[in-house]
Amino acid sequence: MIVKLAEGNLKTKYGEYREILYYDGQKESFALIMGDIEGEMDVLCRVHSSCIFAHHFNSIECDCREQMEISQQLIEKEGKGIVIWLEQEGKGNGHYALLKSVAYKRRGMPQSEAYEAVGFKRDARDFSAAAKILNDLKVGSVRMLTNNADKTKLLTAFGVEVSGIQSTKL
Repeated sequence: MIVKLAEGNLKTKYGEYREILYYDGQKESFALIMGDIEGEMDVLCRVHSSCIFAHHFNSIECDCREQMEISQQLIEKEGKGIVIWLEQEGKGNGHYALLKSVAYKRRGMPQSEAYEAVGFKRDARDFSAAAKILNDLKVGSVRMLTNNADKTKLLTAFGVEVSGIQSTKL
């Protein structure tokens, strides 16, 4: 179940988006939409999980903020696309897991392994809300802006047609 709560327009430094706020019974998520995407094929799409360190504190210890900026730049250049924001801090493990894992990451351990080292899942994210949002938006297919091929597999399993992947690596 996914329910639309509200809609509005949002001006960003990468253009104007239509914002739709959704609720799945537990968490709010939102879609930022540029251009006409209903029924369209190969629509650029970034499914992005929250990151307090990067987005609120401008941390340089992860690339979340940069991935979002690259995605918005690519969407602006294309003239249409979607950003879906999910509240899934710490790869779905929460901010506590992120704080506990920092010491391991600073020693050079990949973030997913650092989560495991402190007793959490490598990746506890759930992309079902993103799939429900994309289905609600009636997008024909999406070209994912991601560095995580597993994300596309999960969306496909929920009925989203993924026509390709475009990296957001720096």
